Amino acid sequence: MDRAAKSELVSTLHDVFENTSLVVVAHYAGMTVSQMTDYRSRVKAAGGKVKVAKNRLAKIAIQDTGVADIEDLFKGPTCIAYSDDPVSAAKISVEYAKENDHLVILGGAMGSTVLDADAVKALASLPSLDELRAKLIGLLNAPATKVVRTIKEPSAKLARVLQAKATAG
Repeated sequence: MDRAAKSELVSTLHDVFENTSLVVVAHYAGMTVSQMTDYRSRVKAAGGKVKVAKNRLAKIAIQDTGVADIEDLFKGPTCIAYSDDPVSAAKISVEYAKENDHLVILGGAMGSTVLDADAVKALASLPSLDELRAKLIGLLNAPATKVVRTIKEPSAKLARVLQAKATAG
């Protein structure tokens, strides 16, 4: 890598560390290219990205950000997965780590909060933002559905009584 490319990578990583809501740091030693490609595509499908960078460059990029405390995680072959949704990168990373022993979750950061591996796994068990929105909409629609059913029921009972009377008599 030439100096300009390194500078650009450091700038990109600095923006990632400063502006994304979740960063997951993992070791990927022993993963094949196809496994890494599969992992990247799963994270991308969930709205995130995976970057592999030299630890030295990542440590430079992390300086002067709110997540500078995760600098110690950058030892060995590390990659970062990040997303704007605070759950999706963690969820996909933990699921993939269960399937593939070569991907080991080290920790991460959510905003300025440092997460260890267990915290990332706990975060992955939470529902995603879209799932929460769907539940909320379902809860908001439930009372309206019950009101309509209650209003409709007396006329339905009357119709059944008239139908029974007509067929009986």
